[in-house]
Amino acid sequence: MMISKRYKNALLLAKTYPSADCYSDHVPVVGKFKLKLKKYSKPSANIKFDLAILKTNQTIREKYQISVQNRFEALRDAEEVEQQWENFKSAIMEAATELIPKVKRKAKQKWMTEEILNLMEERRCAKGNKEKYEQIHKKVQEKCNMLTENWINEKCKEIEQQRKHAPQIMYRNIEEITGKRTFLSTGCLKAMNGDIIID
Repeated sequence: MMISKRYKNALLLAKTYPSADCYSDHVPVVGKFKLKLKKYSKPSANIKFDLAILKTNQTIREKYQISVQNRFEALRDAEEVEQQWENFKSAIMEAATELIPKVKRKAKQKWMTEEILNLMEERRCAKGNKEKYEQIHKKVQEKCNMLTENWINEKCKEIEQQRKHAPQIMYRNIEEITGKRTFLSTGCLKAMNGDIIID
């Protein structure tokens, strides 16, 4: 019985059944496996705060400092270092959640909208419910296809207008649609071996 190295310890028993009548010269082989399935742990979402606002907005900075200080003062009685660290961390996180805005999600595609991003988040949360997940997934696919097509059509119109008057911008837009870089010809002469002729 051929089996992957990964599962070699999982095979408990292997038997052949030569007497089985299966209209073939092959002999059925039956194996007994004991597999240990890995428990799926849901990754915790990392909350990203817009920390740059602490440099630019003095009011928020002062409020944040006072909030952290007050929370930490109230939790300072802990004697163990580990407990002090946990208290300090929770004071910072609670104050940040209350006062500092979160970093806005950046769309990977230029045609992406906030509505689709919200639907994607809703779809991610519905992973346990197959029917609901598929409904939301279908909706996301439809909206993505529609917006992609509209975006490409708009870009094509721009390219047509830029063809005569702005060739560099036109090539940039072509690169954006296709994902491939294009190079303008320099008009140089090349030798048989591919070297550019200078003289």
